[in-house]
Amino acid sequence: MALAVHEPETDLIGVTPGGGPWEPATVHTHYFGFQVPEAGIGAFTYLRYQPFFPLTQGSVIIFQGLDNSAHLDVEFLDWQMAMPYPEVSGQTITAANGFRIEFLELGHKARTTYRSDDGDTSFDLLHTAVTPLVARGAVIPGENLHAGDQPGGSEQFMHCVGELTLRGRRYDVDCHMPRDRSWRQSRTEQRGGRHSPPIAWTPVYFPGRRLAFNQVGFEAPDSSPVWQPELSPPAGAPGHHFAWVCVDGELRELTRVWRRVDELHPVVPAPVRQTIEATDETGVAYRFTGEALGLAAIPSWPNAGTWDSVVRWTDADGAVGYGPCQGIWYDEFARLMKQRRNGR
Repeated sequence: MALAVHEPETDLIGVTPGGGPWEPATVHTHYFGFQVPEAGIGAFTYLRYQPFFPLTQGSVIIFQGLDNSAHLDVEFLDWQMAMPYPEVSGQTITAANGFRIEFLELGHKARTTYRSDDGDTSFDLLHTAVTPLVARGAVIPGENLHAGDQPGGSEQFMHCVGELTLRGRRYDVDCHMPRDRSWRQSRTEQRGGRHSPPIAWTPVYFPGRRLAFNQVGFEAPDSSPVWQPELSPPAGAPGHHFAWVCVDGELRELTRVWRRVDELHPVVPAPVRQTIEATDETGVAYRFTGEALGLAAIPSWPNAGTWDSVVRWTDADGAVGYGPCQGIWYDEFARLMKQRRNGR
């Protein structure tokens, strides 16, 4: 199946309330990430629109290093669960806490800004596309539940440059990171979610090779994942739910993805080291090994555990790229990890 590219105007779907009828689990989202890998700094900047109510949730989490086992351990947190819908003026979206997304060119260029109330933490960043605005389906199994709502989403790698001030210390930002969004998706907050093993998103960009790699999926069952034999993916679910590469501007679908977690964080059950092997539709094979430089538990869903991380990836030829690894798990996996920690 050929990869599709969305129209730029999809950047503004769902930013004002209305439409529907919606269910409480209906969401639209905007995510822009940035990193300072040499300092182990990662940022999760995000808006979740919930049109049923209507309200929004988000929006700024900045973490550093690996010692972030609870969301209050992160370096900076301004995450509000029940903000009103943002103010929208033209192509600029401003959340109640001041986080702002300004689309300078829909589908291609955006500016994100934020300043904390005390002025100690702020950023001003320009995000410019290096890949097309790739159309995607579900990130989390089951979220495309209501086809009549015309659910959708997009993913795009961006060159992100600007300045971060974190608790009074200034950092230059120059990274390649994904942005993504969803619209009209169904993301339940019911106990157990819609899958038992954790699922992870591992986008990475290699500037020297102009290679973008993107996949979301489970660990390979034949890689001896820590959740076996007690848990298994939903019956009939694919190992990866959406995966693609962009090589020198050419989009290619990935036909095979195999991922193994080689080491888990000692407290947060998320990958510190992992390996990915993949093959694209032209037969080109890829192999990447990843090591987390920063990792944090982050707030997101009341029925789930979620994490974000800064990962340094190395390919088979020694090229180095960076990206986030983000993931989600539910209560069955959390209880299993607790039993393992207690030797049961």
